[in-house]
Amino acid sequence: MRKGIAGLPTAHPIGHNLPAVYLDDDFTQRLTAAFDEVLAPVLTTLDCLASYLDPRLAPPDLLDWLAHWVALALDDTWPVRQRRELIANGVNLHRWRGTQQGLAAHVELLTGAEVEVVDSGGCTWSAEPEGPLPGESTPWIEIRVRVSSAAAVDSRRLVATVTDALPAHVPATVRVVGVGRARVGDGDTPAS
Repeated sequence: MRKGIAGLPTAHPIGHNLPAVYLDDDFTQRLTAAFDEVLAPVLTTLDCLASYLDPRLAPPDLLDWLAHWVALALDDTWPVRQRRELIANGVNLHRWRGTQQGLAAHVELLTGAEVEVVDSGGCTWSAEPEGPLPGESTPWIEIRVRVSSAAAVDSRRLVATVTDALPAHVPATVRVVGVGRARVGDGDTPAS
């Protein structure tokens, strides 16, 4: 938590900006110095406001607040670096939400691993009615996360993130596999 810094100087002392008649008045200078002491943290904060709002520079205790701005739920157990990256990419994550690209990017930011997303769907249009539909009739999605150590991934949090990002009617399977292993059944976790 931030607090006042004792002896923080102000860039704009009030006493020096008064008319000349008050420059030599001891009482007035002490009174304005008291105001300077109170206003110095406010002015410093306002001068540095852009840094407070930049997730890569903001104090760690402001990260949860910034996450609310971009509608992200953060886990307190994540390292500060990972939380900063998620917040910095929050707008793009929402822009691509529900797509293969968006889901892959979100899972990559969560795990730091190589991610492959495969689904049953497709999108097309036709000038003829009753045309064939793309993809399969039953929707599904599979997320393969390739990591050096499967134990390093919080499967519970990963499945919750995937479930939150997908439409409710699409069943998903999350596979956390070691690098070089992609056998069916290795680390399968249903996300629905």
